[in-house]
Amino acid sequence: MAVDRRQLIVDAATKSFSLFGYKATTMDQVAKLANVGKGTIYTFFKNKEELFDDIINTLLKDMKDVAEQAINKQTSFHENANRVLFDLLDFRKSHQLTIKLFQEERDMGTQAVVEVIQRVEQVIINYMKEIIQEAIDRKEIKQCDPEITAFVMLKLYVSLIFDWERSHKPLDKEEISKLFELYLFNGLSN
Repeated sequence: MAVDRRQLIVDAATKSFSLFGYKATTMDQVAKLANVGKGTIYTFFKNKEELFDDIINTLLKDMKDVAEQAINKQTSFHENANRVLFDLLDFRKSHQLTIKLFQEERDMGTQAVVEVIQRVEQVIINYMKEIIQEAIDRKEIKQCDPEITAFVMLKLYVSLIFDWERSHKPLDKEEISKLFELYLFNGLSN
């Protein structure tokens, strides 16, 4: 059976980026983890940036698959929005690479990582924007700017999951869903 050297390299690089972050990962480390010569990496990838980009493109595709699987055409916009965001953030929290990247962005502000985080968030926002526009078209929700609404929804989820947990007991899915309902879908007024 032929060894897929390209996949070995991608797997090793993913592991390295997940363990050490973008900045600390070197092509030497990747070669060592993949058990290939450093030159072999360059037959598939021009540089570390191209290798990282390949891994991130796969990550984004996987995230889109998670979002698409969360949608149930038989349920309300609110339920679908909750499920999509929660599944995507769950995905993000459970993947070592995304955990490390968010940590590196927060602690070091590595430019390449900041750009990737922005791409990840934009993919989520674009996907949510489509769901919001469909709900507007069905008159299920009020007319609003779908992009701003998607942005606010994402930031609220991120805050409730990541930021809140820094100094509080984590909220469970049900609590987050109720808060989302209160703040976004019902509003605070009586």
